[in-house]
Amino acid sequence: MKELSFQDMKDILLGCTVLGTGGGGEMSEGLALIDEVIEKGLPIRLVGLDEAPDDAWICTPYLLGALDLSAKEADEYKALPRNTEPAICSAYSRIESYFDRKFYGTVCCEMGGSNTAVAFYTAALNNGVVIDADPAGRAVPEITHSTYYLNGLNAAPVIAANNFCETFVCEGLRDDQRAEHVMRALCQVSANDIAAIDHAMPVKDIRHALIGGTISKAWALGKAVSAAKLQGGDAAKVIADVGNGFVAFRGKVTAFEFDTIGGFSVGTVDLAGAGDDEGHTYQLGVKNENLVSYYDGEVDVTIPDLICVIDDNTGEPVTNPHYEIGQSLAVIILPAPEAFLTQKGLATFGPAYVGVDAPYRPASLQNRHNK
Repeated sequence: MKELSFQDMKDILLGCTVLGTGGGGEMSEGLALIDEVIEKGLPIRLVGLDEAPDDAWICTPYLLGALDLSAKEADEYKALPRNTEPAICSAYSRIESYFDRKFYGTVCCEMGGSNTAVAFYTAALNNGVVIDADPAGRAVPEITHSTYYLNGLNAAPVIAANNFCETFVCEGLRDDQRAEHVMRALCQVSANDIAAIDHAMPVKDIRHALIGGTISKAWALGKAVSAAKLQGGDAAKVIADVGNGFVAFRGKVTAFEFDTIGGFSVGTVDLAGAGDDEGHTYQLGVKNENLVSYYDGEVDVTIPDLICVIDDNTGEPVTNPHYEIGQSLAVIILPAPEAFLTQKGLATFGPAYVGVDAPYRPASLQNRHNK
């Protein structure tokens, strides 16, 4: 077991934001949660997947919704009461009441600037730990895009809460696909922002369905990026080297467009090449996360590979939809978590999900040049 400092968490969340591929929430929001925990003097503890006791109960807390939360100010919500505490706290209290037990700790639902922090936040507030694992190894748009779903583990019961003092107990959900549909519907009537907790069960029933060591991986990546920024190094190259990937493109933003559709932030980002990529174009296709990219109009990279974007001047990861015209970006591709490379994994979270009618092939610069 490791007790983490604020700097440790800052490096972890930096790495998670890179692995979030544009989604997973804002790092600033995650750091605010961690700062609150630190100010209260509560320990933040990380436990290896193999260290967690078999009979200890854990759960997976997360935030779900679109990235543009301006809907909170819509007229239909103005008359509703507002929570005095984060919605995830209401959901956590309700799930403990539902099972009539205290939980040993939490598992992050994905890698992301705020969603990873949510697991640490809820665990720390409740004297729990966070397991060094997750069911995605990156950020993903839907509940079904996880190793829970790939291993047939049902999310239900799912406890959800929004910012309007409303809590929902969802029982009897047939599978995670149904859980995704129900949660997304609740999200859309909650100003595109809802907190949820699912997959509550003993460690022995969930251990096999988790990707171990993902928090440690994000931590190592975050530390390397922090060092590169401090030393004025090439953060994009560092991310590629540490993550066993490659820098796919460097260029400036020429256009971007986003809309909220069905509870997701959907859009595109267009780049004009610079340096070695001058004269070429690159486009990102987004559904909360960066899911597909196009080089000179041709498909270049698809999920489940990670399409990570950083500001090439600051080394900071860029989350959707926060772009500026003329902004210098570097696109780094990291390899997909192995769990998603199975037949079921690719059927669930592969090229077809983004409308690409072609088999998946691992991204590489050689593939691009051989077209």
